[in-house]
Amino acid sequence: MKNGIIAVHKPEGISSARVVARVKKSLGVKKVGHTGTLDPFATGLLLCAVNKGTRISRFFLDGHKRYLARVCLGVETDTYDLTGKTVFTASKNSMDSLNNEDIEQTVNSFIGVQGQVPPAFSALKHNGQPLYKLARQGKKIQKPPRRIEIFDITINHIELPNVDMEVFCSSGTYIRSLAFDIGKKLGCGAHLSKLCRTQSSAFKLEDAIQLDALEKLDKMTVEQRIVSLSDCLAVMPKIVVDKRIAQKIKFGQKLSINELDLPLAKPDQFIKVIDNHNDLLAIIQLNENRQEYKYCCVFLS
Repeated sequence: MKNGIIAVHKPEGISSARVVARVKKSLGVKKVGHTGTLDPFATGLLLCAVNKGTRISRFFLDGHKRYLARVCLGVETDTYDLTGKTVFTASKNSMDSLNNEDIEQTVNSFIGVQGQVPPAFSALKHNGQPLYKLARQGKKIQKPPRRIEIFDITINHIELPNVDMEVFCSSGTYIRSLAFDIGKKLGCGAHLSKLCRTQSSAFKLEDAIQLDALEKLDKMTVEQRIVSLSDCLAVMPKIVVDKRIAQKIKFGQKLSINELDLPLAKPDQFIKVIDNHNDLLAIIQLNENRQEYKYCCVFLS
């Protein structure tokens, strides 16, 4: 079975972990993981890493994301989404005073770099325990604000109490928290009632396969949907090496800057090393001494 990433269209009402389990069973492989969870009520793009693809998952976790979201104004919940308990309901007068111009100005005010407080019901951990487990026990932990960036928000439709929008944001952005913050700023409360992820890094939802459809395909057909390790990292700088360098990589030998035809990179920059067949051999970084490269991942065995 091929190594790489398969883009799956996650249906509503199922956890990301369950999607991974079903993909793993369908492919009949030992290792499958995902590169960023979606809440059970959410739908959309879930990138599933297959076999050695699990070793490049971390390079997608920091990728930009795009979502279609529906924010319901006037009702605030403890989870910031439709699955939680209602903790606040706005008065009729508050809702009647809302107008499209104020809503648009408020929503657009969240574009840019900011500190965002993650929801208490989330998979982030406190002393090794997921926050959502602690919250269900009545122990709500508030994490400090995290630096995120919302690159753009487009309001597609307003029909109160619902506001439909498209959000383009950095990794680590909670759309549930965004909905909550919009409600707070408007003074009416809000929660996230619908969410669909349409993009993650260079992958788009239109390239994904429905989970039910995937399970009906034979393994050979499914394998054709797996994007290779090298193609998954299309935006990463690359260098093509010959057999001699490939042998050095295989045995973990040092690679000096003099033997690689590569512009001097920054120490924190990842570079993919491929052969003439576009097979990914390794991912490297410039060492602190700036005279040689260090290995981040090696895919030759």
